Amino acid sequence: MPLPGAFDASLATMVAVSQGAETPLIRPPIAPGIVPLPLMMLTIGGIFLGTLAISRFSLKIGVPAILGVLLFGLLINPSVTLFSHETILRLQVLSLSILLFNAGLETDIRSIRGFLEYGIILAVGGVILSSLMLGMIIWFVASPDAGGIELGFRQVPLAVAMLVAACLGSTDAGATMNVLQLVAHAIPRRLSALVQFESSVNDPTGILFLGLVIGLTTVQGHSSEHQVVVEQLQMFLQKIGSGLLIGVVVSYLGRFSLNRLVRDSNQLLILGIAIGLISYGVAELMGGSGFISAYVAGLMLRNHTYSNERISPEALQQTLLPFNTMTEITVFLIFGLSVHPLELLPALPEGIVVALAMMLVARPASVLLLQRFSPFALRDSLLVSWCGLRGAVPLALSFEMVDAIPRLRGIDPASVPSLVQNAGGIVFCVVVINLLVQGLTLPHVARWLRLSEEVAGAQ
Repeated sequence: MPLPGAFDASLATMVAVSQGAETPLIRPPIAPGIVPLPLMMLTIGGIFLGTLAISRFSLKIGVPAILGVLLFGLLINPSVTLFSHETILRLQVLSLSILLFNAGLETDIRSIRGFLEYGIILAVGGVILSSLMLGMIIWFVASPDAGGIELGFRQVPLAVAMLVAACLGSTDAGATMNVLQLVAHAIPRRLSALVQFESSVNDPTGILFLGLVIGLTTVQGHSSEHQVVVEQLQMFLQKIGSGLLIGVVVSYLGRFSLNRLVRDSNQLLILGIAIGLISYGVAELMGGSGFISAYVAGLMLRNHTYSNERISPEALQQTLLPFNTMTEITVFLIFGLSVHPLELLPALPEGIVVALAMMLVARPASVLLLQRFSPFALRDSLLVSWCGLRGAVPLALSFEMVDAIPRLRGIDPASVPSLVQNAGGIVFCVVVINLLVQGLTLPHVARWLRLSEEVAGAQ
């Protein structure tokens, strides 16, 4: 099979030289649709440099830096075509596995003593409750069959509404902590630890819940609906169990590597990337959840004991931090580059309604419904409910959602293109609105709740 583009031309040149032919002065033209490698490298380098300027400006006005990166990618979208759809999907999986592994590394069990059970309940139950409520709200206001008010929505089937809601289930720890740094002195340390823990753990929960929704709503051969539900629930539990087990096993490989193989801090980045990718790959090959495995591997690795204080999980986390930042920026940037700006306009009204429903109804209600399990005061829970910033995971999951819509049971093939465009646009608009509104108001909400009194009382 001939090799594409410039590489094919270079290979032909080398073969000609090896056979004694003269080197051609003019290289063969690059195949249509292939971006020249120097131009691609120049573009990518310029884009990443631009994200630094955008991030600095975003932080000055109190907006999460990743929102600026997302809008920057959207702004330059019409003039840049660098990645195919398949490449984007692979980059998203790669990025999420590293992000979740690092999220596990950031979770210190000692910092959440006294509320570990509540943190898990909030992370798992909160995602499921908020997603179910948001899905029903989207369907109610969008479907005349539900007896609701259309509010200008195009009719959305219940399955599509649940897919959109499942995409938006998990929160972004990086974006939340980035904003909370502005008022770190005014928030109790235990509450900040809870927010970070919940935001980290609910990422794999959101990913698995979307997989469950896709399994329950898409075509599954000739199986009956009852069989489909049973099979998908079994697969859901299998993925969780296998992911947990493999993550624990791989963490011991990481522990052995830190104690026996790593001799210099320069090798920590290699180890971190290797363990993150291995945990994902092994779990997926064995039928488990790679994302659960990556998170658990990082979590267990952080909470093992080690012989060398200098070569430790804390040092590994600090080494991975720049790479993790680049990975998160890449997720937002790629999504901005892959979305056509004009296609977002029809979904803007729906996006605003869904964003308000998520911020004002679904997220607060899910947190308050679980308040009975909380060791925190009500005003602490109110801050947690407003800390539900959406980020990299919902954007990455939207690609999987879009691929699932054509396979939904009972879907009209003629409506698929508009549903795909509308669903993707809603997720994009909700993430942007959520980061903008909650990113700007979160410091003010923290001051309004007077959480600084708890900080003063603890000192």
